[in-house]
Amino acid sequence: MGIRTILVPLDGSEASKPALETAFMVGRDLAANVKVLHMRADPKDAVPLLGEGMSGTMIEEMIELAETEAAKRAAKARAMFDGLCSEHGIAVVDTPDPAEKVSASWTEDTGREDEATAWRGRLVDLIVVGRPTSQAEGSSVMTLNAALFETGRPVLVAPPSAPRVLGRKVAISWNGSAQAARAVSAALPLITRADGVVILTVESDRTSASAAPELAAYLAWYGVKVETKTFAATDRAVGAELLKECADAGADLLVMGAYTHSRMRRLILGGVTRHVLAQATAPLFMAH
Repeated sequence: MGIRTILVPLDGSEASKPALETAFMVGRDLAANVKVLHMRADPKDAVPLLGEGMSGTMIEEMIELAETEAAKRAAKARAMFDGLCSEHGIAVVDTPDPAEKVSASWTEDTGREDEATAWRGRLVDLIVVGRPTSQAEGSSVMTLNAALFETGRPVLVAPPSAPRVLGRKVAISWNGSAQAARAVSAALPLITRADGVVILTVESDRTSASAAPELAAYLAWYGVKVETKTFAATDRAVGAELLKECADAGADLLVMGAYTHSRMRRLILGGVTRHVLAQATAPLFMAH
């Protein structure tokens, strides 16, 4: 099954812009509809402790201020959307377009972005979010988690700077897990279009030596020729070594399962996914 619909939560900040640019890049390559979602914050959330030491006038002022700020952010998000659509010649449509080309649509609502992403994300083929950084708002982490854990859909995590190319050289982090299998299956529309594909497998007691050849044999049924490489790394260094191998291979997209180990193990060791999400400079195609 192809990728025909892509959801992008857009909060209007500059940090969210690379996600929209990345989504348009994928949408153009796959002739998909990019559904942009902006959620206005509920003004009532600006008053954390109603009635405790706050007069009615103070509450009204806080709500009014929150409404003004939400309107400004919504206007900024819409201007960003309109500007990029115009720059890339992308048509804005409200109904399915039979034309085999990229299109976009705009939805604006009130509420929490992570909750809306979880709900709306279940009826799209791919969700694109920005990689959380120290400069990004805390809500970006919540939105990413909602996309990964609550939708059952693959997630493309865009780097802080939008890539110039995406999917020419694809790296697949393969450990034979169910999460990695879901990621590969969902990414097939991109994998089959790539000029080159490399399967990266870490050498460990948990990963069989036959893991990479087995995936290579599977992809061969789709006409995909791959390179395979096994590398050694300690538990704490897998993430760093994986990113180094991707860079050495010239990969502009990394496909991988997200959070394949137990929650307790991730808390103790940090986890490969956490490291990659914190340090990757190329887009990440993930599934849980």
